[in-house]
Amino acid sequence: PQAWGQHEAPRRVKRAWVIPPISVSENHKRIPHLLVQIKSDKQQPGGVIYSIKGPGVDEEPLGIFSIDKFSGKVFLNAMLDREEHDRYRLRAFALDLGGVTLEDPTDLEIIVVDQNDNRPLFRQDVFTGRVVEGAEPGTCVLTVDATDADDPDTDNAALRYSILEQGAAGMFSINATTGEICTARPGLDRETMGVYNLTVQAADMSGDGLTTTAMAVIYLEDINDNPPEFTKEEFSMEVEEQAAGVDVGKVFVHDKDLAGSPSWLAKFTILEGDPEGAFAIRTDPHTNDGVLSVLKPLDHEVRDRFELTVSVQNERPLEPSAPGSPRALATVRVRVRDVNEAPAFRENPRRISVLEGTPPGTAITTYTASDPDTHQLQSLSYALLYDPADWLRMDPHSGTVRTKRELLHPSAFLQGGWYIALVLARDDAEPPLSATGTLSIEILEVNDHAPQLQPPAGALCGRPGRGGTLLLGATDDDRPPPGAPFHFQLSPQHPQLARNWSLARFNGEVTHAVLAVLVELPEGPYSLPLLLRDSGTPPREQQQLLNVSVCRCGRDGACLDGALAAASAGAGITLGALMIIVGSTILLLVLAALGAARVRGRRRALRKGLLQRSRDDMRDNILNYDEQGGGEEDQDAYDINQLRHPELFSPRAKPPLRRDAPLSSGTPMAPRKLPSSPSDIEEFINEVGPGPAGPTSPQSPWVTVTPPSPQGLEAADSDPSVPPYDTALIYDYEGSGSVASPLSSIVSSLTDEDQDYDYLSEWGPRFRRLADLYG
Repeated sequence: PQAWGQHEAPRRVKRAWVIPPISVSENHKRIPHLLVQIKSDKQQPGGVIYSIKGPGVDEEPLGIFSIDKFSGKVFLNAMLDREEHDRYRLRAFALDLGGVTLEDPTDLEIIVVDQNDNRPLFRQDVFTGRVVEGAEPGTCVLTVDATDADDPDTDNAALRYSILEQGAAGMFSINATTGEICTARPGLDRETMGVYNLTVQAADMSGDGLTTTAMAVIYLEDINDNPPEFTKEEFSMEVEEQAAGVDVGKVFVHDKDLAGSPSWLAKFTILEGDPEGAFAIRTDPHTNDGVLSVLKPLDHEVRDRFELTVSVQNERPLEPSAPGSPRALATVRVRVRDVNEAPAFRENPRRISVLEGTPPGTAITTYTASDPDTHQLQSLSYALLYDPADWLRMDPHSGTVRTKRELLHPSAFLQGGWYIALVLARDDAEPPLSATGTLSIEILEVNDHAPQLQPPAGALCGRPGRGGTLLLGATDDDRPPPGAPFHFQLSPQHPQLARNWSLARFNGEVTHAVLAVLVELPEGPYSLPLLLRDSGTPPREQQQLLNVSVCRCGRDGACLDGALAAASAGAGITLGALMIIVGSTILLLVLAALGAARVRGRRRALRKGLLQRSRDDMRDNILNYDEQGGGEEDQDAYDINQLRHPELFSPRAKPPLRRDAPLSSGTPMAPRKLPSSPSDIEEFINEVGPGPAGPTSPQSPWVTVTPPSPQGLEAADSDPSVPPYDTALIYDYEGSGSVASPLSSIVSSLTDEDQDYDYLSEWGPRFRRLADLYG
């Protein structure tokens, strides 16, 4: 310690003990094996104790190395594996017997020498690759690679690759160093061999050591180097006529390319033999065959066979290097088989025109069908399938249609003037076929009706220029074109009418005219013969009487007395109107006589009375007549005598009392029997009895008397056999009045000047006549 602060001159220091690295081969089998002996140059007479520490001694893996603590010999106690541990670094210690360190610890490195004890390993058992068929030589497909666990710095891990087996062709080669596999020669054909299975080998020691193998599978990708070919040059098929949308048959092809690929899929084309496009051909995606079908119906009678030229090619274009195909074309012969066809109406619907009123039995048309089966002996028959009005009949052999009855307007079976019928045509084949034709008949209008004057009567003021006009109209039962416009004219047979009257068209109307007076005419009825003509060809005309009532004019040109004008106009009514009035009067008289006889019979039956026929008490009996009352004229539904007690009409000592009588009522009178005649009912009710005398006054000589009361009414109120006190009694008396007005009130309404009918003039020309009468 004392020497720490002095400056000593430099001197040589003795190197510490150093142990060089020790090499030992892996997989050494002689165990234990002496590796090295270490010694300390500071060994004392008392001895030195040696020890080692580190992996393989006191660290994992344990127990591989050991040392003799007295001699310093280091031993190997287990086989080494370089692939697990390629070296071990230990620490060596030298101590005296007292445990004092004699030397600084030193490193002891043990190197494991590699041996070729590991085979190469391929990264996968099977390698796959793809190459197109026909690839050029030198086209690389895939690379195989392997690994070796031995020391890569030695030949133990130097690998070399080779192909052990690939078939006799030798189409592929492999790079020995890199393992890349490439094509070796031309001629790869997928159709000849689509898959190549190669056995490759990897060997260490530069190819002379340990080896391993793997599989390399190479697939050839297809190209379109084979055109499709028909299996034969001609195909024959058959199809029924009139069939459409059905398959006729198949044409078969063969293609060597990969099934399902675009190089394999076929495409067919009809080149010749089908100018009308009646056929089509498509590809079956599963079999690659061509399917021929019919697009349009075929007719055996027109053409019974077809000869089609069909070509085939692939969806993908053919490779330029591919050879051509001698069977790219084929002939398809199709025979059309004859079948029974339904007849057909060439004109459907058939439209004809017939005049209305055509007499029965008139032939209006011949509606026939044709049978397409010209090569078969068949005949057609006809019948009416639909004839709603039963107007027609049809010859079953010739198809001639005749009228069964007159065709007239109007009819519920006409639609816009057209009558529709259906005709059935049927052949005699087995089974028979039929067709339906529509017969549309236009019923032409015939001008067979003359126009009718509307209205046939009217009234007007008798002064010219003071409203002395009458609006006339006409109707025609014919449909257009006959009918309007109508021509109104004063009868040419009476030219003197033109001096007093004029007739002109009303504001351009085709159905109305205006009658006007030319000179002042006296009041009264007039009958004017008019000639009405329609616009038909030829026109129809008719002379008709117009009853005109000329009335007294007011300030506004209207008639002052509407009732008088109406009555005057009625004086000139036609014979038909008079007959209607007379017939109505007779009918009313007959009905009145029947009603009187019925009432008379009911009164006779009532007069007999129920009590005279039977003395039984009917109050406890339920009578069901299954009828209801008929009003004031029907009195048989309920008989009041049913409620009368028969014993009430026998002499009694004391009359019974009514329980519902008012408290103020006195002693009831004895019930009286009803009068025998219904006409005495009023006397029965109003029969008066003497009233009781009142008190007398000494100052007055007169006696006050209570007014007499009807005994019949009092007896009815006290009678216990009649309906309750507050119930209306039935006396079979109808009275002399009625709530209904008499028929004469209809005429009397014409003279009602309190009503205002001026609004009728605003309703148009059809109400102008009413406005003239009542306005």
